Amino acid sequence: MATSVSDDGASISRQRRAQRSIALLAVRDVRKLRRLIIPSRLQATVPDWIQAVRALVGEYGAASATAAADFYDAERVAAQVTGRFTVPLLDPPPDAQVDNSLRWATKDLWPRDPDDPTTTPAQLAPIEARLDAAEKKAEAVAQKLITDQGRGTVRAAVQQDRMAVGYARAAALGACVFCRLLATRGMVYKQDTAGFRSHDGCNCGAVPVFRGQRFELSAHAREWDRLYQEFAAPYPGDQLRRFRRAIAEHG
Repeated sequence: MATSVSDDGASISRQRRAQRSIALLAVRDVRKLRRLIIPSRLQATVPDWIQAVRALVGEYGAASATAAADFYDAERVAAQVTGRFTVPLLDPPPDAQVDNSLRWATKDLWPRDPDDPTTTPAQLAPIEARLDAAEKKAEAVAQKLITDQGRGTVRAAVQQDRMAVGYARAAALGACVFCRLLATRGMVYKQDTAGFRSHDGCNCGAVPVFRGQRFELSAHAREWDRLYQEFAAPYPGDQLRRFRRAIAEHG
């Protein structure tokens, strides 16, 4: 008998909580590293801070990938598929990607000329305010880079496992409109080349679907799809805005 799998099952909820816990621990440690940035010595201390945060991304990213591999193995057992398969853990993001993301997070720290018309109000704020803003951005960057390793591990496994037919996006009830819309797509086949699009703060997960399984959208994803089809789909070029309004008014 074919088994069914959903984007809102107990296992994906546990996996989402596990990934969230890993991300929260990482954010806690990123906050501790703020002491490395000395405002009077930004040129010397920001690179040291970036190196330390990069190490945390690698450490917690490995934990995210391992948790995702365990989740994939459990889903494979639950699907009762045959044959052995070893989940390949996703490699950490390249150092350059992490460094560029963290440089973006700290770009407003540097002193600016108040008479320069390109200088923004954020860049003229007191240094403590700029440090607070940089910390929040860095936390969001780290969370995304870390959780992407878990999501990427599931997606890579689906692409390599001959018993997997695809994956679906699992978005929580409080997800943003963009994530809700993508979740309504249901199962995405291996041939999909768009990848798992995520954003800072994204807590969506990837649910593998195996041969002999039937994928079913959760009740809330079906409702999102209904709202999209009724209020947004008929309006090319304006669909996301209309879907956002439909969610606000009817969701």
